Amino acid sequence: MPALADHIVKSADTCGGKARIAGTRIRVQDIYVWHELRGQSIDEIVTSFPQLTHAQVHAALAYFFTRPDEIRHQMQEDERRVETLKGLTGPGPLQVKLTKRKLDAADATCAVGWNTCSDQSSRSVR
Repeated sequence: MPALADHIVKSADTCGGKARIAGTRIRVQDIYVWHELRGQSIDEIVTSFPQLTHAQVHAALAYFFTRPDEIRHQMQEDERRVETLKGLTGPGPLQVKLTKRKLDAADATCAVGWNTCSDQSSRSVR
């Protein structure tokens, strides 16, 4: 019977050295999020990723529950890295487009009559 070490590996050149299921790029933290945070059953995860076995998913969860601080720390570091990159690059094209649509919709609503505008103080009455 394969041991936990046979199912879960770390290598510096794959997934940033994070613990992952051997032979895949599916990280332990991915399994944790799907199962614990999104409420997916092990069967649902295996159905979504047929390359995985039940044993591999169980091994990933066992790895997480024996090292929760390690995985949570990695997830927090990922979040910090994303926020740093967002700060450096600014909003992407989709965010700019959505913000413009929202502003245009607000302007269209306010054009109907100032009393329907949610922020009347910032609009001039004509």
